[in-house]
Amino acid sequence: MGLLGFIIGVIISTIVIYFVTKLFGEREGIKTAVIAAVIGSVIFIVGHILIGSGIIAAAIAGIVWVFILKWLYNMGWIKSIAVAVVVWIITTIIGAVLPTGAGPL
Repeated sequence: MGLLGFIIGVIISTIVIYFVTKLFGEREGIKTAVIAAVIGSVIFIVGHILIGSGIIAAAIAGIVWVFILKWLYNMGWIKSIAVAVVVWIITTIIGAVLPTGAGPL
């Protein structure tokens, strides 16, 4: 389920990032949201591989992702942090609601 999970995660993250950045007044399109989702996913995977799981790995990856959001969307620091927090909250809620397995296939 590794690659499929990655793809599904990127799709869900893309949608959330797109709508949250629109909510914050950004004009970039879905392409930028896809790039942000892919880079964010890769950052978290690399962080997990290099540092392991846990709060420190998540914090470092989150900080790097805020830099990426700031750069991709040309936002200020406060707005980048706010977008990242809202995206994190929404994706956490979605992750708790959606089933975690593929089910009987």
